[in-house]
Amino acid sequence: MEATKPIQPKAKPMAQNEKAHKVSGVKNAFWVIIVCFVVAVLLFIFWFGHESHFEEGHPKDLWGTIYKGGFIVPILQTLFLTVIVLSVERYIAMKSAKGKGNITKFVAGVKACLAKNDIAGAQALCKKQRGSVAAVVAAALIRYEEMDKNTELTKEQKVATLQKEVEEATALEMPALQQNLPIVATMTTLGTLVGLLGTVMGMIKSFQALAQSGAPDSTELSTGISEALINTAFGIATGAFAVISYNYYTNKIDNLTYAIDEIGFSIVQTFAATH
Repeated sequence: MEATKPIQPKAKPMAQNEKAHKVSGVKNAFWVIIVCFVVAVLLFIFWFGHESHFEEGHPKDLWGTIYKGGFIVPILQTLFLTVIVLSVERYIAMKSAKGKGNITKFVAGVKACLAKNDIAGAQALCKKQRGSVAAVVAAALIRYEEMDKNTELTKEQKVATLQKEVEEATALEMPALQQNLPIVATMTTLGTLVGLLGTVMGMIKSFQALAQSGAPDSTELSTGISEALINTAFGIATGAFAVISYNYYTNKIDNLTYAIDEIGFSIVQTFAATH
């Protein structure tokens, strides 16, 4: 007599798994960096370097002074613009992930429906809310109904299957939430280091002007100091903005993750208590 194999629940169709992914955003940040570089170079040449900002070769306003920062300036501007663009992109993505309503109220509403064993009501809330949290909950509720109707698995197997569904749905959403944030984190250090490089190069020019025989060349000296200070300013600004952006969106992701964990735990516990 052959041993009876444990019956596994049917896997969800691939289309349904793909549908759970609801976070919008830029998939390839490489093109963002390229576009920002082109914009930075055009600004450096045609705006900062425009003759209207100079008088007898000397800068007469802030834009001309920035131009004197040298070729490092477009690189720093590229990093700064990239941080700004990706921060805006993450804002749109987080808004999409959050959904239409308040997350706290949504979680409370779903938990209330679960307490009354109103699965249809919880699913209606998911359709209304949308976003990453709602996508995870919707996937878990579909599996909840399947386990509710399943008469072949034990209670422990059903609970384990439901728990696995929540984990898989969460894992599907997390990469989209964290997308492009590693690049913003890299800009935190890279912006400061490139700014420091520009500062060192500017100071080298200043010391070269001082080392010349006879009276120091005041033009070369001022150019070197300008290059050093401008690059320092851009480097600090890029690093500071990147740190603020990264920490802000990391906190947003943590809040969404906490909401997903809370409601996923409630779904599993409700099933375990009522079956």
